[in-house]
Amino acid sequence: MTQTTPSSSTIVIIGSGLAGYTLIREIRKLDKAAPITLITREPGYFYSKPMLSTALASKKEASQLITTASEGMASQLGIDILAQTDVNAIDTAAQELQTSAGLISYGKLVLALGADQIRITLEGSAVSEVITVNDLEDYEKFRKAIAGKKKVAILGAGLIGCEFANDLVLGGYEVDVIDLAPQVLGRLLPEPAARALQDKLSEAGVRWHFSTTVQTVNRNGDALEMKLANGQSISCDVALSAVGLRPRLDLAKSAGVKTGVGIQVNRHLETSSSNIYSLGDCAEVDGLVLPYVMPIMQAARALAPTLLGQVTALSYPAMPVMVKTPALPTVVSPPAKGADGQWKTTTVEGGIEARFEAPDGKLLGFALMGAATSQRATLTKELPPLL
Repeated sequence: MTQTTPSSSTIVIIGSGLAGYTLIREIRKLDKAAPITLITREPGYFYSKPMLSTALASKKEASQLITTASEGMASQLGIDILAQTDVNAIDTAAQELQTSAGLISYGKLVLALGADQIRITLEGSAVSEVITVNDLEDYEKFRKAIAGKKKVAILGAGLIGCEFANDLVLGGYEVDVIDLAPQVLGRLLPEPAARALQDKLSEAGVRWHFSTTVQTVNRNGDALEMKLANGQSISCDVALSAVGLRPRLDLAKSAGVKTGVGIQVNRHLETSSSNIYSLGDCAEVDGLVLPYVMPIMQAARALAPTLLGQVTALSYPAMPVMVKTPALPTVVSPPAKGADGQWKTTTVEGGIEARFEAPDGKLLGFALMGAATSQRATLTKELPPLL
């Protein structure tokens, strides 16, 4: 391995997703010259990952989602990019990374590693044919797999599963969605709101299979045959798994960095190891793992000055999540885990307003659907901060 010139001032960021690039942009607002090296196993281009679940209906190919190539990002941000480079180990004492491009020294290291799609245990001859979409290359494979096909089965009725379901029916596909929960968005919506979204997506053409799971996936000629736990069978051309995300922890764990559900960090986004920080889908901030755009933006704004010597604590305001389902536009700000209160759901003209209220009437969360989404800004102001 070749040794790069050690630098005690270089900020090294691993990961070229929204977290990594947003952090670099925030650093550049404060310091145009601080040396920054970005290491990524991807090609280093920038694209909008949230668009992966909505690009089909807008007829966008994978290549059309790339807004800036690697060379453009390096030039625009004044950084070095080591693309398609694997980081194999972190030596926390020497402050060095073992990579496929040689040993890389760091002054401060940021882990923006993202998360992997969870794969549930399945049996059958076609398990390897079940697709997940977690990056642009995955999306390209998915587009090729569904080209000229008609039927798609989706494992998971969470946020990503619902967005893909809506996108696919808009694209003219027949869609079956299977989930162990009794409703869509089980962790986010009260039952009446979930039922409204289910009904609108049903009208658009989605078929639901709740309170059950897929047990086997077998190839049967041109089709995939799925056997469900409730005894039903589904025939489809393509199977897409969207059951959730699992933070990438292996690199941190092997370096002795403390992990829980995610890479554990404090309000300054510091890990348990000196000069190592983390943000994004892989990070667990004071027990919170929030794989959404707004928490990433907040974290990047706090971490940028910290890395430059102006230690800044992260705070999370209430950050509603937009569910990209044109059949019934939905905005949800779920109450904190274990919050004391109850949902109160009201049907309004053209939509639904669901409020999660504490016993004293204070608003702790909401779900807005259809025309009620216009109340988003007003209600968000009433919510307590998350952190």
